[in-house]
Amino acid sequence: MAKSIVGVDIGAASIRAVEVQDADRAKPVILRFAEVPVPEGSTRQGEVVEPNTVAATLRQLWSVGKFRSRDVVLGMGNQRVLSRDLTVPKAPLAQIRESLPFQVQDMLPVPVVDAILDFYPTSEGTSENGPTVSGLLVAAVKDAVLANVRAVQTAGLNPVAVDLIPFALARVLSPSQRSGTTAIVECGGNTTTVVVVTDGVPKFVRIIPTGGEDVTRLLAGRLEVPASAAESVKRHFGMDSTRARTRDDALAVAAVRETVGELLASLRNTMNYFVNTHPSEPVGEVLLVGGAAELPGFASALAEATGLPVRRGEPFTHAGLAKSIRPEDLQTHASSITVAWGLAVGGKAA
Repeated sequence: MAKSIVGVDIGAASIRAVEVQDADRAKPVILRFAEVPVPEGSTRQGEVVEPNTVAATLRQLWSVGKFRSRDVVLGMGNQRVLSRDLTVPKAPLAQIRESLPFQVQDMLPVPVVDAILDFYPTSEGTSENGPTVSGLLVAAVKDAVLANVRAVQTAGLNPVAVDLIPFALARVLSPSQRSGTTAIVECGGNTTTVVVVTDGVPKFVRIIPTGGEDVTRLLAGRLEVPASAAESVKRHFGMDSTRARTRDDALAVAAVRETVGELLASLRNTMNYFVNTHPSEPVGEVLLVGGAAELPGFASALAEATGLPVRRGEPFTHAGLAKSIRPEDLQTHASSITVAWGLAVGGKAA
């Protein structure tokens, strides 16, 4: 049997993992998956705050999920990760990466020595000085990455790669054979990720520091109810006014719409920025995954805000399933394990 690998997604409220065999083939096989809650305060926006607590949670996750591989791919995708357009003189990729510390200091909010840098080429061109390569600069605060790596190592696991969550999403939601430009939106607990893909190649990444938990917190204050009750209201009514049967129901829907409004405005501005800076690559549609895809009325509200067609993403179209996994179980957990699945699939190349 080919060696398997596990994608690990450390979130605000839980840690999700997916074990995959044949990760580098056209149809990787999902062997097993699991999710366990993480103690409150031990992570913050996908970053480990309490390594020993998270290590204990990872050991629990391995026990619950019965994972056999200890090789893991970690995902990074919060406000401590920066992605920017960058054009450099054409050179071998290894040479471009070696030169990054000398070229990008002015683009970073932290000193170069405190950052981990990478470059993802997307196209080639020509300037007055000769051939060029354009792509995405990826910079992550070193301490944030190392905190996650140490927690995984403390749990007795082997971190073989660290990948950018937007790239993981693009990998499973926009196969290379798809043409045109698509925006992928994934709403997590603390952050919302936007990655725009043209002909299967990621061209633009933004991480918005607002997620489902922020909506729940604002809604709890607006309705003057506990967070648990606000979460239930959000999940049941969402932004769908047709679900309201009483005056109180209508007030609840109005409150959800009000609290989600800021996120919708951020998404609209993000789409407009891409369109204005990439006029030759008009966005054809938005693929929605994560918690937002489950929120009643959110897809239609996003379509109205952006003027673009919005549909639910289907990240498992090209997945094979082990005999022990029922398709209906995968569907039930699809929104929560999409990132972990994308990380595992890209483990050999991350």
